[in-house]
Amino acid sequence: MKHSLAAYLENESLAPQLSESEAQRLAGELGSLAGFRVYPRSISAAHHSVFFLGQDNGSKSVGVLAASSSSTHAFSGERRTARVGATEAALTLGPATASNAAMLRRALPFLAPQPLGLRKSAGCGDRLGLATPGHIRAIRHFDLAPILAQQSMRENARTGRTPQEVMDDALFGVFQEGWRDGFGADADHLKTAADIDLCAAAGYTFYTIDPGEYVDNAANSAPAEILRQKVEALPWNELESNWKSVEDQLGRKPVDLGEFKLAISAEELRRAAVKYGRVVAHTVKMYRHLAHVMGPRPFELEMSVDETDAVTSLPEHLYIAHELRRLGVRCVSLAPRYVGTFEKGVDYIGNLDEFEQSFAQHLAVSKTYGPYKLSLHSGSDKFSVYPIAARVAGELVHLKTAGTSYLEALRAIAKLNPGLFREIASFAAGRYPTDRASYHVSAEVSRMPSPASVPDDQLTALLDNFDSREILHVTFGSVLNHAPFRESFFSALRSDEEVYYAMLETHFNRHLSPFRAATGAGAVTL
Repeated sequence: MKHSLAAYLENESLAPQLSESEAQRLAGELGSLAGFRVYPRSISAAHHSVFFLGQDNGSKSVGVLAASSSSTHAFSGERRTARVGATEAALTLGPATASNAAMLRRALPFLAPQPLGLRKSAGCGDRLGLATPGHIRAIRHFDLAPILAQQSMRENARTGRTPQEVMDDALFGVFQEGWRDGFGADADHLKTAADIDLCAAAGYTFYTIDPGEYVDNAANSAPAEILRQKVEALPWNELESNWKSVEDQLGRKPVDLGEFKLAISAEELRRAAVKYGRVVAHTVKMYRHLAHVMGPRPFELEMSVDETDAVTSLPEHLYIAHELRRLGVRCVSLAPRYVGTFEKGVDYIGNLDEFEQSFAQHLAVSKTYGPYKLSLHSGSDKFSVYPIAARVAGELVHLKTAGTSYLEALRAIAKLNPGLFREIASFAAGRYPTDRASYHVSAEVSRMPSPASVPDDQLTALLDNFDSREILHVTFGSVLNHAPFRESFFSALRSDEEVYYAMLETHFNRHLSPFRAATGAGAVTL
């Protein structure tokens, strides 16, 4: 069926998406009216208006073509009249700003994030604000629910972005690609109530609490007498319990986990409580603050203890899950510290058989005390783990990535501007000894190939080398805050954005394909 702009202006409710050919045709017409290239998939009609996104001299511009000047939706920009058939319409063109993002969110509800529930999901962190179209192009091939706005407060501090900017950048990517199947927004690795307030104000729907600093890693090796002293010193008022109650509930008889029963010894229970008791207390405090701030708005919670020194044992996971449920905290996912090593930007390091056995046991806890998803943090490029997680967990799995999209940006720069990439790689090598301090990484500069010795057509191989890949990964903040690089970095990516999108799509296809139609033991009816 052939559509016309005039007919689109008659729509009060959201019109169905256009076919590719129709979208291309109308993009040409809108581009002629607006004076810039229009992204065909962005065209949406509702409220007697046509909304669209385009590119104008390297910057994104938003357009609203309305049936009358009164239908401008509080959109800020340049206003002019436009003839559409026999209709005189109002055309408003403006920049991709926070205020215009808010207007679009109100006008087109599919641009607002939403809770994703227990669908298997993937978080696609975007440190640059440019990656969402590439993420969506990959997501279209699979049945995972995407989280498209996702950055930790640490990452925002290093890139100079705010939670609202992360949210708005994702919105414009969703708008550009015309993605209407829903997406989440993850306020990642939150440590304080002030973090929650910022992200709640920006409209996030998924909140990852990071109580890692409350983990007592010494509990694993503390002698019995020290353990008893530490148990007595736990914040029992905040935990609304006492040691005898914990023993009665978890230590008197084996806990039924469905496929097996787990007997927890008195020593194991003490170590679990000492190691994670303050974690539970902090998480409860954060959850209750979040619930108060969100009011009637729906939200989801993830609790993460993945960035800690010691592995989360099965009794420890069970203790955490039991206590959170007892205290009224409902999680949609939880990230333990798994066996093996999850370093940034490289594949899993460890015994895969051991990981599978441990992952299946953790899943039993999540099904018994939830159900909730098991979350794979530092999940980028863990290609050997994905088939195991998909097979074992089915729907009950969440994959979290972030830095891998930055690395694909560097891959694009290596193709578009080899000289700039070589400068960045050399600078990163110099910054790595400092920047590695807050990450679990094992790369060594001495093992990184010298960027100066690599020919232009082989530079992308640096992104496939273990050491140079990790070095480039963890130095993102230093690179993006280095004035001589910043403008050139973004200019290179914007000079041919399709190069970056294509690399992201290929890279994320590899991440997501193992999760296609997973039907493992974790499958749930939604």
